[in-house]
Amino acid sequence: MNYWLVKSEPFKYSWEKFNQDGRTFWDGVRNYQARNNLKEMKEGDLVLFYHSNEGKNVVGVAKVVKEFYQDPTTSDPNWVVVDLAPVESLKNPVTLEQIKAEESLKDISLVRQGRLSVMPLKVTEFDKILEMGS
Repeated sequence: MNYWLVKSEPFKYSWEKFNQDGRTFWDGVRNYQARNNLKEMKEGDLVLFYHSNEGKNVVGVAKVVKEFYQDPTTSDPNWVVVDLAPVESLKNPVTLEQIKAEESLKDISLVRQGRLSVMPLKVTEFDKILEMGS
């Protein structure tokens, strides 16, 4: 299994809306590195859901329920989506400040590549953030 983090601005698509929907395709990715990460996602992989810009915190866990396919919001074949479903909310959202302050997370892409919207995580990073949020 692989582990990931995806970012969404809550005013565009919030964790609450995601839970109401029960499933969504992760569209709008227009960065090649993020697109390549979507292509690496496998069904069953776990994904941390991060509110960017407002809140700046990890709020929940999702899972990949369908592997990549053509982004239905564009006819450009360069862009893909995956389907995600919510798994659980974190008891305590984990803030960017908490992540930056945690020594074991200093190399996480969220800190090193702040603008990347879809990024891989090591299992230890994923587990640490879950621990911080419990």
